[in-house]
Amino acid sequence: MSCSSSSALEMEIFQYIDAHQSDFIKDLKEWVAVESDSVQPHLRKEVMRMMALAADRLAALGATVNLRNLGSHQLPDGQVLPLPSVILGELGKDPQNPTVCFYGHVDVQPAKKEDGWNTDPYTLTEIDDCLKTFPFSFEGNLYGRGATDNKGPVLAWINAVETFRALKLAMPVNFKFVIEGMEEAGSLGLEKLLEEENQSFFSDVDYIVISDNLWLSNKKPALTYGSRGNACFFVEVECGSKDLHSGTFGGIIHEPLLDLIALLDSLVDSTGRIQIPGIYDSVAALTEEERKLYESIEYDLEEHRINCGVKKFLYDTKEEILLHLWRYPSLSIHGIEGAFHESGIKTVIPAKVIGKFSIRQVPHMDLSVVKQQVVEHLESVFSKRNSPNKLKVSMPLGAKPWLADVNDLLYKAARRAIKTVFGEDPDFIRDGSTVPIARMFQTITQKSVMMLPIGAADDGEHSQNEKISRHNYIEGTKLFAAFFLEISKLH
Repeated sequence: MSCSSSSALEMEIFQYIDAHQSDFIKDLKEWVAVESDSVQPHLRKEVMRMMALAADRLAALGATVNLRNLGSHQLPDGQVLPLPSVILGELGKDPQNPTVCFYGHVDVQPAKKEDGWNTDPYTLTEIDDCLKTFPFSFEGNLYGRGATDNKGPVLAWINAVETFRALKLAMPVNFKFVIEGMEEAGSLGLEKLLEEENQSFFSDVDYIVISDNLWLSNKKPALTYGSRGNACFFVEVECGSKDLHSGTFGGIIHEPLLDLIALLDSLVDSTGRIQIPGIYDSVAALTEEERKLYESIEYDLEEHRINCGVKKFLYDTKEEILLHLWRYPSLSIHGIEGAFHESGIKTVIPAKVIGKFSIRQVPHMDLSVVKQQVVEHLESVFSKRNSPNKLKVSMPLGAKPWLADVNDLLYKAARRAIKTVFGEDPDFIRDGSTVPIARMFQTITQKSVMMLPIGAADDGEHSQNEKISRHNYIEGTKLFAAFFLEISKLH
């Protein structure tokens, strides 16, 4: 395809997308209206309804849709609930075309108006407050639960495919879709399904694209090539079988909460450095090639600080902040179970307390080694207290980090598509949080995996007033369409 014909084709596609903005937003409004909260059991039927809507939307494209039953799961209270089926969709089987598989989810985090939302979270509402961000445009922010995480990006991808169909254009790639309804609850059953389908559904897949994260900036596009893992720990200290009165027993027993506080205090120092021996041994050295990626990244420290609502960061430069967010491990303390936490005063000595913390680990760190290091450190600190209390350390959850090659053809195609749509090269970023799905796809399928976000840094995923701007939703649709063309050129 010549540059001129490619440009003319892109122009035709982009004009169609611009002309059908209202239709695309109407579709998003319909999807946001479904309270597909996978976390709360009483809303499971809504998740099922959302999966049916997504399946119908793919079928309308002409895709073959297979709803794979995952069975059921048991809740801690003993209740058994059905798991939503996973959509495996397929459109196009041209052996001359590459095959791109898109992963997305249509379940959402819990949301209520009384949580602090300015609008009804399940009524997509457009407000023109993003004029401050895009001063020469007349689009607003589209507020609603799932708008950016992840219903908006899923629909943007579908809308991009639909554009080729509506214009009666030959599909530049073969499409496959994996859409689930339990991502916010841990993607229950998905890993087993991927393993079962690895030799069949994924056998002819060339590339896997995930659009379930955000840019680092409010304005500049980004490509994500890595994320940290997460190891969650419980450290339990138990004194006896019942709580005690501090007036009767205070000063004569080894209090579990005092032991626990000492243990938690030993984990990380005031500079943020983890104090567990050996924890940094496996962290890869920073290469010159990677260091250069950080130089051009658009990241306003002061804007980020204000958005966070904090007075000061641990580090003073953009590079140091990003390095400690993305490629160095961090330790955070999340809470204490068993201690009195309500308003007022209760002079009780709890019999058992459980401290909860996590370590975001980076590539080359081994989960089993991290667990051993944590256990040995806490047991060493505890032994020095000469406490008769019982200590128990466990790691109930462990997710590995993910890292891709930014020189992969997949990233080169996405970079060119971003330049076409947004007029600038993207930031190459990592995600400080954990994206188990990227690692899962890469490990099981051994295919090239890329995270291609279209949401801005201020979209507020999981938070009150979640949104995606009309600009990002529509331009994101164009980005996906341009990406299809760029991928086809590689083959």
